[in-house]
Amino acid sequence: MKALLLTAPSQLDLVDFPDPAPADGEVLVRVRACGICGSDIHGWDGSTGRRRPPLIMGHEASGEIAAIGPGVTRWKKGDRVTFDSTIFCGECAYCRAGQVNLCDNRRVVGVSPPEYRQHGAFAEYVALPTRILYAVPDQLTYAQAAMIEPVSIAIHAVQRVKIAPTDTAVVVGSGMIGLFVIQALRWAGAARIIAVDLEENRLALARELGATDTINSGAGDPVAEIMRLTGGRGADLAFEVVGISPTLNLALAALRRGGSAVLVGNLSAKTDFPMQAVVTRELSVLGTCSSAGEYPVCLDLIARGIIRVEPMISAVAPLTEGVEWFKRLSAKDGGKYMKVILQP
Repeated sequence: MKALLLTAPSQLDLVDFPDPAPADGEVLVRVRACGICGSDIHGWDGSTGRRRPPLIMGHEASGEIAAIGPGVTRWKKGDRVTFDSTIFCGECAYCRAGQVNLCDNRRVVGVSPPEYRQHGAFAEYVALPTRILYAVPDQLTYAQAAMIEPVSIAIHAVQRVKIAPTDTAVVVGSGMIGLFVIQALRWAGAARIIAVDLEENRLALARELGATDTINSGAGDPVAEIMRLTGGRGADLAFEVVGISPTLNLALAALRRGGSAVLVGNLSAKTDFPMQAVVTRELSVLGTCSSAGEYPVCLDLIARGIIRVEPMISAVAPLTEGVEWFKRLSAKDGGKYMKVILQP
């Protein structure tokens, strides 16, 4: 099969790679669409240490079942599917509790930290265990279905807190995940959604997708503006979707006393943390990792048009153009693209 193989830091090659064979309990998926995630870009250049060559990356994908492995009875050849990026064991205490994203034996498709190597979907085929498969509704295209993974991250993040119909929520960062968080907050019933970003084009899209207010953080004091919008009280909830010190501190400063922050972004491994403000204002700070079984609700929300994914798809290109797209996305102006989807 043809595959994009990471052969060295910042080096991708389109190669002939052996076709994977489905093991017991697995199926072989013919990949029809696979999105380039920001984590793939940071893995490609070696900065995260979680994509060690040689590796086929890619975890945001959809396709159709091409072959069935031993012991598989529920699925059949030709079924249209997408899959969770997390391969969970289904047996540990976390899995039994429904927290599959925290599985003791968790593996991520298209990732190769020191502990394991799991080839992904920037290829014509990928073999996957059936426990992470989900059927794609007929009305969804393969490109739409490839967006399920980032949508599930947003839905999981929003469900980490209880949202009241009177709540004001601030979303710091209006990139792709931030825009999905905005749509998820609208679905969850938040009364007011304030989007904060540096780019006016992203703020315009945030308004289109459900933000009631937008703030350009480069044009003034965003915390002061949030306080003005909330009558000096502050927001009930804040979702930090970047993962660096300035945006983390902004999100926490925007909260009312007793408010809750959900930390979604993780660009930096460590950040400056305003401990005294969190303690004295009794703020709740919650982490959120991946998703934990939200795929069915996400598929339904996209199929019904409640979550819109099309505005975030910047380009759809053949796998043969993948090397060039990685170079474009890693360039200084790569941020102008939301999601690029490759079609093997």
